[in-house]
Amino acid sequence: MKKKTDLKPIPPLASDAEAEAFVEGADLTRYDLSGFKPMAFEFEKKAAQLNMRIPQPLLEAVKTKARARGIPFTRYIRMLMEEDVSRS
Repeated sequence: MKKKTDLKPIPPLASDAEAEAFVEGADLTRYDLSGFKPMAFEFEKKAAQLNMRIPQPLLEAVKTKARARGIPFTRYIRMLMEEDVSRS
């Protein structure tokens, strides 16, 4: 097993397509994967809807963060909510 110091950091990936291309072509045993968190996949049907008013600058900031992760802003908001309720 390689030491963590011998491993390369994962390069920044701006989209799902970039991530898929990286994983397809890279030898992942050479990269430090310790920064990844387990991901919860949703199989439950989404039946509830949420409508809320927020300040425009807050919405723009959320959209910017979501874009940096390469995901839609609504998925990013749901992810934040899921992370918060799972901590309690």
